[in-house]
Amino acid sequence: MAACTMTMVENNAGIEAVIGNFDVNVVFSEPLPPFPEINTVVDLKGQQHAESNQKGKREIALGRNAIATCFPITEPDDNDESTGDKEAHMASVLARYKKNLLERTKYNLGYAYNFDFDYGALAPLQHFFINNLGDPFVENNYAVHSRQFEIGVLDWFARLWEIEKNEYWGYVTHCGTEGNFHGILAGRENFPDGILYASGESHYSVFKAARLYRMNCVRVGCLVSGEIDCADLRLKLLANTDKPAILNVNIGTTVKGAVDDLDLVIQTLSECGFSKDRFYIHCDGALFGFMMPFIKCAPKVSFKKPIGSISVSGHKFLGCPMPCGVHLTRLEHINAFSNNVGYLASRDATIMGSRNGHASIFLWCALNRKGYKGFQKEVQKCLGNAHYLKDRLCEVGISAMLNELSNTVVFERPQDEEFIKRWQLICEGNIAHVVTMPNVSQEKLDDFIAELVAKRSIWYADQKVQPPCFAAALGSQNCACKLHRI
Repeated sequence: MAACTMTMVENNAGIEAVIGNFDVNVVFSEPLPPFPEINTVVDLKGQQHAESNQKGKREIALGRNAIATCFPITEPDDNDESTGDKEAHMASVLARYKKNLLERTKYNLGYAYNFDFDYGALAPLQHFFINNLGDPFVENNYAVHSRQFEIGVLDWFARLWEIEKNEYWGYVTHCGTEGNFHGILAGRENFPDGILYASGESHYSVFKAARLYRMNCVRVGCLVSGEIDCADLRLKLLANTDKPAILNVNIGTTVKGAVDDLDLVIQTLSECGFSKDRFYIHCDGALFGFMMPFIKCAPKVSFKKPIGSISVSGHKFLGCPMPCGVHLTRLEHINAFSNNVGYLASRDATIMGSRNGHASIFLWCALNRKGYKGFQKEVQKCLGNAHYLKDRLCEVGISAMLNELSNTVVFERPQDEEFIKRWQLICEGNIAHVVTMPNVSQEKLDDFIAELVAKRSIWYADQKVQPPCFAAALGSQNCACKLHRI
């Protein structure tokens, strides 16, 4: 191997540096090392175990839903630039993948994603690396950003949630989970000895944040509807009156679409002796936090109430084609953990630092294109379809529940896992749900119901086998079992 001629010298600062002539041929020319041979065995329970040919045996339990296939990375041939075989192969793989996406998109009913969008006009911007580094309100030295779009989005949400421009701080996040992480972190940094209270129906990211931040977390009970049980919250608060309270309030739970009673939570805090300077409330509004302001009879989620922060997902109701979110908090809460970053010539109080600048542009376009009236129409459509689905399920004798002002219809879990996978349903225990998003039509719901009814005629063909009672999960008034059916 050829050698390099290099010399260590001392510069003006007294630091050694490497100078000399570098031989560009001094590189590793060997091919990539091969993968170790692994024999995959599927046991009777459907779990896969990998056995390595190295010393000893390594077993990895992947679970029955593990992805069994992948698109491998291969090295280009020496003459690939002239033949174009590699590009043709990649084009073929991507074409097949796109076809699969088109097919699977038709049958998503369980995940709250809005597929009704077209951002073709933004395709030319994909040629640019747009990174919104650090604080969106502080300019830094990196000029390829979209802060002007990001702040426009934040100002729009500030008006929606009723807080003055000079009183809020926020940013476009990577997802709703990051918004929860930031809201709970703000609570902890302002109340280092505070206790986090969250209902059992809260998103798993809330409890993940508690583990990451090593916070004392108290799980609060729920009503059958899925909303927080303020009677149980009262008991938990009274047991810890010597510690500040940090609360996660759900503006639409993941499984049942329940909305916690924010006003009752605030009232409970007050009655338990917690003044406004001894609690912090974060509102997790992933899906419904955006929908509620467009419903006249819905209770308000507003910074005019003593809340600390609100976060929503941008890829759910808004229909952004990549995971993202919007998080707003009070400016006064940021001082507790905002840091100056020298090499950015900026400050940063975000969770992740680098942020996808394209997301802010997509959100800006969605808000401009539809506007307040456009979103109001979409909300009305979603709520109408939710009632339509719930009524149809009840008509055919299927236990179903729909919370007031929600677009999440909860019903008995189908017995066929393939059916669940086909319609991409979210299941928990013995219940499943469908979320009627803007892209979900009544025709699609009719197809789903027809297929579900046909499947149930097979599952319960034997009269000795009957659908179980769902009173505990959905409430007796929503149960269609023999005991509760009238």
